[in-house]
Amino acid sequence: LFLQIVHILNMTSAKIVSFLLHPEESLHSLQNRIEFETGISTGNQELLLETGICLDPRKPASQCVIDGVRGWDSYMVYLFDKSKTVYDGPFASRSLSDCVNYIVQDSKIQLPIPQLRKVWAEAVHYVIGLKEDYSRLFQGQRAAMLSLLRYNANLIKMKNNMVSASQQLKAKLEFFHQSIRLDLERYSDQMAYGISSEKMLKAWKEMEEKASQCAQAEDIGYLDEQIMALHTEIVELQKSPYARRQGEVMESLEQRAIDLYKQLKTRPPDHAYSDSTDMVKIIVQTVQSQDRVLKELFGHLSKLLGCKQKIIDLLPEIEVALNNIKEADNSVMQMQGKRQREIWHLLKIACTQSSSRSLVSSSLEGTASSPAAAWLPQSSSGNAPPHPLSSLAAPQEGENFAAVIQENVNYLELFSSILQEVRQEQNSMMV
Repeated sequence: LFLQIVHILNMTSAKIVSFLLHPEESLHSLQNRIEFETGISTGNQELLLETGICLDPRKPASQCVIDGVRGWDSYMVYLFDKSKTVYDGPFASRSLSDCVNYIVQDSKIQLPIPQLRKVWAEAVHYVIGLKEDYSRLFQGQRAAMLSLLRYNANLIKMKNNMVSASQQLKAKLEFFHQSIRLDLERYSDQMAYGISSEKMLKAWKEMEEKASQCAQAEDIGYLDEQIMALHTEIVELQKSPYARRQGEVMESLEQRAIDLYKQLKTRPPDHAYSDSTDMVKIIVQTVQSQDRVLKELFGHLSKLLGCKQKIIDLLPEIEVALNNIKEADNSVMQMQGKRQREIWHLLKIACTQSSSRSLVSSSLEGTASSPAAAWLPQSSSGNAPPHPLSSLAAPQEGENFAAVIQENVNYLELFSSILQEVRQEQNSMMV
């Protein structure tokens, strides 16, 4: 059976809790166990890998362990409390063993060399442990930084989408305003001799006012300023010396402790005695150095988490702004389409009226010429005066005249129906 052990470094307490993973255990199950051990609720737990990737709740807990990369028990996951952005470090250093504490309390006490070797070996182990504790916490801070950069990348992507949508809306609004101003000017020019509709004119002016209100959606300056300030803050945090490893002093002290122990080992195990002044001095300096670098580390970590929280708070605001821009964009396009349909409707009415006038004109011309021709005397050949009866309409000619009258009646009925249709269309347009 392949055992999988995961170590959870609680960044709020600087303590490690370890868990043996059950086969196919869910992440939620592991989080419940973490809550029991740390007191951090599952809802507030953020579990990060060294790469800054947050553990996926849809995947099993074994995602903490990457096969074939490291030893079976060396996997570290960094636990953060999402309800906190300020971590109250530094925390107390790891506790001293009894024998190391004994020489720390009295560094000048003389001990036999064989016993001193055992005590100093534990002292060296303690110094190395202090450095490793810092290294692990620094790795947790680095995971927080990488997580922040992932959030920032998402923020930049959303910001670019918002800016692009805002610029498109601005361009459409400018086009809409120019179009409607031209339409209103041309409409005013033709009112005297063309078609007029007070209701439509009022609707167009309302559209212009509504478009001005839509322009508020394109104003994303306040968000842009916050994002840029946050971006500057993140860049400064990346440049900060506290974003880089600060364990050089501790590493130097570690090497001095190792060298001191090696020197002791070379001394013959005779009845000689020696004190621990030099080793205790290294222990004290290492503890002091750890206190300093942890204070800097947790101060920097709190700034990282503060920035991350600002991004988390900004994302919904950007989402709302983007939705407002899209709604305004749709509104402008709908108004543009409605106005264009109304313009084409006006054109249809104008064409219909023009056709009606042409029909009436040709009808009246036909009515005037046909009866006159019917009643004109028919000329005979030569200059001889016509026969008195020749001016009377023949039965066949009477039938033609009746047909002309009927045709004119038909034209008048058609004209009446066209006018009625135009009135209906005008009324429907103004409703």
